[in-house]
Amino acid sequence: MPAAAVIDPRLLRAFVAVAEELHFTRAAARLYVAQQALSRDVRRLERELGAELFVRTTRQVTLTPDGERLLPHARRVLAAQDELLAAFAPGQARPLLVDVNSSGLVTGRRVLHRAREIAPDCELMARYESGLTGAAAELLAGRLDASFGRFAGLDAALRAGLAQQPVRYEPMAVVLPEDHPLAALPEVPLSALAGEAVYAGAGNPRTREWTDLAQRLFEGRGIRPAPPLPLAVGDEEFSRIMAKTRHPVLAVMDFPALPGTVRRPLVDPVPLSPVSLVWRKGLVHPGLAALRRAVAEIAPAEGWLLRPADGWLPAMDAEVMRAGG
Repeated sequence: MPAAAVIDPRLLRAFVAVAEELHFTRAAARLYVAQQALSRDVRRLERELGAELFVRTTRQVTLTPDGERLLPHARRVLAAQDELLAAFAPGQARPLLVDVNSSGLVTGRRVLHRAREIAPDCELMARYESGLTGAAAELLAGRLDASFGRFAGLDAALRAGLAQQPVRYEPMAVVLPEDHPLAALPEVPLSALAGEAVYAGAGNPRTREWTDLAQRLFEGRGIRPAPPLPLAVGDEEFSRIMAKTRHPVLAVMDFPALPGTVRRPLVDPVPLSPVSLVWRKGLVHPGLAALRRAVAEIAPAEGWLLRPADGWLPAMDAEVMRAGG
């Protein structure tokens, strides 16, 4: 490639889409272009770079070593271009896609609602990814802009491309069948769960950070993680599976009420679920600025970042929450 050559960002965008989807048809649909046009752009980029970027067969598409080498550079170039465009066209900002995990959880919805008040001209669209591990991959791929969850529970490779702002220490609870012996208690000491198998998302690849937090909490207390269950989507299915297995479920105090169950706070100690606002590094958007301002207003007003004296939190989470912001 000549030293003075300039690569059209459109070609890099085509390459990144194919590299992430590993499928030309899906990549074309993602970019809203014809598959033939996408293939043409990829071939042109290969000619300009003088390198083969993909191995194409009738069965699959894979990156070559040169493709692997190009991918992080292409992502940085496109991120810089997106940042520039957002900075100089605030009135034309695209909708910001915000994962609030679940429609029944309070923290993300409170922050999103206040951000919409702060920036009424921005379109902040809610998404429900249910789990920061799953959402993190979408954030890094640019298919999602912000999410909420336990940042310390992500793999280091995921955290390296993300930024975070601490939001809340959420007290944890246990959801019990209403006829469970512990349901009569106003609060459930952790020691009372000894010998129980408690469900905490085991087997769900989207919520690994939550399952890891639960395992750290259960360790040394005689509490067993309940085995994996079929992924239940929606309150009705969750209630049905819970009634069938009768396992207590680890949750947070804001977990929505479900028919046939009771929610009880956990005590002695009070386990805390650390929640951060998480976004892709380098993202510049007025909607993100509004979310961060909303957190800065609500968290101190509600005491969300005050840890109770008897609060339990892994040391790694305490460090991450101190370092954030």
